[in-house]
Amino acid sequence: MRADQPEIATVAVLGAGTMGHGIAEVAAIAGYDVVLRDIDAVIVEDGYDEIEWSLEKLAEKGRLDEDPDDVAARVATTTDLEAAVSDADLVIEAGPEQLSVKQDIFESVDAAAPADALLATNSSSLSITEIAAATERPESVLGLHFFNPPVKMDLVEVIYGKATTDETAQRGYEFIESLGKTPIYVRKDVRGFVVNSVLGPFMSEPAWMVSAGEATIRQADAAMVHERGYPMGPFELGDLTGIDIGYHVRTEAGRPVPPIMAEKVENGNLGRKTGEGYYDYDDGDGSDYVPEDSEGFDHRRVEAVMANEAAKLVGDDVATAEAIDTGMQLGAGFPEGTCRRADDIGLDGSIESTDGAGIGR
Repeated sequence: MRADQPEIATVAVLGAGTMGHGIAEVAAIAGYDVVLRDIDAVIVEDGYDEIEWSLEKLAEKGRLDEDPDDVAARVATTTDLEAAVSDADLVIEAGPEQLSVKQDIFESVDAAAPADALLATNSSSLSITEIAAATERPESVLGLHFFNPPVKMDLVEVIYGKATTDETAQRGYEFIESLGKTPIYVRKDVRGFVVNSVLGPFMSEPAWMVSAGEATIRQADAAMVHERGYPMGPFELGDLTGIDIGYHVRTEAGRPVPPIMAEKVENGNLGRKTGEGYYDYDDGDGSDYVPEDSEGFDHRRVEAVMANEAAKLVGDDVATAEAIDTGMQLGAGFPEGTCRRADDIGLDGSIESTDGAGIGR
């Protein structure tokens, strides 16, 4: 950090939903003064109540070094955006994942925040460059992508927009370290950043295989969990996050959608939130795959396509192999990094397993 850059002391968090109040809590625990803002007083109050509840639970488990009331006292609340950011050294936007909404927020923040403030978005998928374009200082805008829930998840992606300076990114990186979190640099503004870029094929390639009659849902999930050690199977994960989320990510990126995914969305079977997705949670037993279901599934094909995505990120100077592996372990719960696993499989094995199937799809 340059000598003329102020230390970060006050953090404004815009958005008091799950991610916003979680980020505010993490910052308060680290000793920062925090202003939590949302457009509705009830939302702000609910967010603050969630912070108090979480701090009490952390204290009960011996995971808080201070009295929870003292930590909570560092969090102020408001519905006034200008008041929230006027004295902030760092602004973190955690609003709805809609580009127009985020651009409106950043336009207002640009007019009200101090000239030397760091402006960050918690977006998980939107272009940092396009968000920054709503300001007159795109060089001071970056992505700080926390993972849900922020209090528990260790990883934060520090993402460059096209105009983001190294100085801005470094300040963001050091702030994340001060929270006791693990940051990784994402040096180019690519869709999905690091974790979601590599996680995409984990879910889509098995869907292509099932759509083509080359595998079953239970076979894929059982193999990836019981043979390869992933925390959840790709279809089980799709049901948890919402099948429509992956569907919209692919359609917005102009990428083809596996037929089984499209069918589920068209029928309104979106996963756990609708009671049925790839598995039936209302009338069935949910994700009821067992180890014996895994026989015959070509897990190397899935892992090879993931390795291909990771290789593109490295080759395009988006992130280092080490950063990717850290991201996948801490952000997605993978048993080891994708690049490390690709080395274990070997190039010959990857090419033989895919024979071009799925690559770039």
